[in-house]
Amino acid sequence: MDDAPADLRAAGEQLERLLDRLRATLDVRAWELVEEAIGLVTDLYGAGLGRVLELVSDDDVQRLAGDDLVASLLVLHGLHPSDLEQRVTAAIESVRPYMDSHGGDVEVLGIDEDAGVVHLRMLGSCDGCPSSSVTLQLAVKDALERIAPEIVHIEVVDESPPPPPPVFQVELTRKPVASR
Repeated sequence: MDDAPADLRAAGEQLERLLDRLRATLDVRAWELVEEAIGLVTDLYGAGLGRVLELVSDDDVQRLAGDDLVASLLVLHGLHPSDLEQRVTAAIESVRPYMDSHGGDVEVLGIDEDAGVVHLRMLGSCDGCPSSSVTLQLAVKDALERIAPEIVHIEVVDESPPPPPPVFQVELTRKPVASR
């Protein structure tokens, strides 16, 4: 079961490819029918999932929301018990120990829910560090994908000062003494 999220991501990507192929090969009316059918199936499953949440305890809802697959379905259907800001905060908190171990941190500057963008600032040794992009990709990006899948872009605000200009050193010799 540990491979399930990776397999499900692959299944989602395969579904996207199949839908792209259908869209490219079907006439407009046939594609509209496909979209309508997918929408109805999605609505049906969303209503069923909503009903399940009504039937279980609040503790069970929280436990369900802690499962990556179920959480992504709850987000898809607008049923997740935590709002986007809470989930982004939880994702960042989950990577803080890793970043702290490298002498860095990250600060959430803002979230644009409509665009699916989170604005971050790298702090500590991560600020301006060339490997901070790797840290960001491996830690923050993965955490956000798991906990807040509607975030589709991470914008890192670089507020570090520009590097100082290069310093030139010119070695001077003594002025020759005029001979008399």
